[in-house]
Amino acid sequence: MFTTVKILTAAFVLYLMQVTNPLCAATNKQWKFDLGNGKVHKEFVAVTSETAYSDSLGYGLICPEGKLYSTEAGKGDARTSDCITSDQAFYFRINLDEGRYKIKLTLGSSAHESATTVKAESRRLMLENVETEKGQTIEKTIVVDVRRPEINDTLRVRLKEREIGSKNWDNNLCLEFNGSRPSVSSIVIEEANDLPVIFLAGNSTVTDQRNEPWASWGQMLPRFLSPEVVVANHAESGLTLISFKYQNRLKRIISVMKPGDYLFVEFAHNDQKPGSCHVEPFTTYQDELRYFINEARKKGGIPVLVTSTNRRKFDESGKLVNTLGYYPEAMRQLAKEENVKLIDLNAMTKTLYEAYGEEDSKNLFVHYSANTFPDQEKALADNTHFSTFGAYELAKCVAASIKDNHPGLAQYLYLDFKGFDPGKPDAFKDFFWPLSPSVDLVKPDGN
Repeated sequence: MFTTVKILTAAFVLYLMQVTNPLCAATNKQWKFDLGNGKVHKEFVAVTSETAYSDSLGYGLICPEGKLYSTEAGKGDARTSDCITSDQAFYFRINLDEGRYKIKLTLGSSAHESATTVKAESRRLMLENVETEKGQTIEKTIVVDVRRPEINDTLRVRLKEREIGSKNWDNNLCLEFNGSRPSVSSIVIEEANDLPVIFLAGNSTVTDQRNEPWASWGQMLPRFLSPEVVVANHAESGLTLISFKYQNRLKRIISVMKPGDYLFVEFAHNDQKPGSCHVEPFTTYQDELRYFINEARKKGGIPVLVTSTNRRKFDESGKLVNTLGYYPEAMRQLAKEENVKLIDLNAMTKTLYEAYGEEDSKNLFVHYSANTFPDQEKALADNTHFSTFGAYELAKCVAASIKDNHPGLAQYLYLDFKGFDPGKPDAFKDFFWPLSPSVDLVKPDGN
């Protein structure tokens, strides 16, 4: 009798957990959330304007600087008749295991116009200024990589101090909803670990820069790719080919790489500097690159070499000065020797910077007058690290190279991407980027 009661009690507790917590209730690794204070779809979990994220709940909303509102028209499907909106950026956060996730978002409002930009984890651009009219909702799908530093029971990535606690390495999936009036009606999340992955290995010009005003092309690349391929950005500021290996970052990538996945490799900025991680262009630099190539190929992966972005330095005639020496050429030659696909970002950025000219090219980099950002008493003038606009233009360069030279990858480009000529770049005044709440005036590692 006592044993039976214990079994029934345990079963009842498990039932309560399943009906009250979507992290337990998810079926087939799918989580469904209906956002708003109105009617709730029977298959969805309600997320109201008062559903604040907590570790114990395991999901919820965060609004750092504003207030969350629920708007509704009182008619229509329960899933789309109401939404969560704000006049500031807000976040949806959920505890999830490591993996790749396909996320279907219903954006818009039955009660008002909306404009929503979606970023994931550390400001990865997923959707750009999705506009809807009053009464209109749009379904958009994105895919996001969620990862941990642990490789196995005894091995883990050696994170830098600035990475500890970042959204890229925590126990959550985090979505940022931003724009002039971000509005979200529902979120459906499901595992997508069978999708092909583009792994990025590189330095500060590639990594997901966590704070304004810094950015890199790797975190803008998802904007130009369809939700049938995942970008897993393992790059980090200040790293070299040698330190990337030493910190177990390459092992981390290789541990989860599947046949058919891609490994993009861009290094040189820090590798050319004196010190224990220095390598010479046509010898040790090529040797280290060859190691990355071979490790990817052992797992059935496809290596892609990316020549390093130029620094912004002009001569008196208005031509760009090469500050990277023979490293880009060494990579070009190695790509031919090893029959590896190449994205010549070094050549494309030379064309890009010169197209803007010495003065206007400052818009591509972190050049801001004093007091542009809170507590910024001095002007920022960095000719290596990119602004959000610069990172966006560079990601377009990468996407254009994929379109023109890499047919296997070109199938994953968004249909709205028609190509890009770095000699005829976008006008800075037409670029729209809603600032994320997080700002850090400290320059990223590397130069």
